[in-house]
Amino acid sequence: MIRVVLADDQALLRSAFRVLVDSEPDMEVVGEAADGAEAVALVRERGADVVLMDIRMPGTDGLAATRAISADPALAEVRVVILTTFEVDEYVVAALRAGASGFLGKGAEPGELLSAVRTAAKGDALLSPVATKGLIARFLAQGGAVEGDDPAAGGRAARLDALTAREREVLTQVAGGLSNDEIGARLDVSPLTVKTHVNRAMAKLGARDRAQLVVAAYESGLVRPAVPE
Repeated sequence: MIRVVLADDQALLRSAFRVLVDSEPDMEVVGEAADGAEAVALVRERGADVVLMDIRMPGTDGLAATRAISADPALAEVRVVILTTFEVDEYVVAALRAGASGFLGKGAEPGELLSAVRTAAKGDALLSPVATKGLIARFLAQGGAVEGDDPAAGGRAARLDALTAREREVLTQVAGGLSNDEIGARLDVSPLTVKTHVNRAMAKLGARDRAQLVVAAYESGLVRPAVPE
């Protein structure tokens, strides 16, 4: 059973998400929060697997809450999916840097939201990799830096020197939004081998998941963002 915490200051939206999630046989809502601090407390208290987290909330916002969850070793298995009204949003980039597993538009279809929860719960992380890659690329191409950026991001980029040539090659493909199967086919290796390289790169860079690998690839200059049209 996938245990889900809903964090949004709009009670009506939380109610709609609860009905949707609770209708599935393999997941349940274990708590609702109207601000980030309450969300973090619920995650710790009720052992959530996935948090659907709004960014803009009064008091402690979703960005600070995501950072708090990511920084707590006891919550290492918790995955945060950012809910956003606008797909291209500097705060979404900051949330990915802070440890969120991906993002989803609030206008997503019900099936997309449920799929996102399942994907995050499995640890596959990065939701909609091509969209996330494009978001980061467009923002960094503008010299993006947001208030409260994750200070560890620069450190992860600097540690690229610790990666092997093959790990760098795989990281480049991950930043391109490719799955392990697609990377394996392109590099003529098995998906399991790709997964091993991805896991090693994550360990060396201190990344929680593929989302942070994409950020590190762009911030380090390993992958260059295209100039937005």
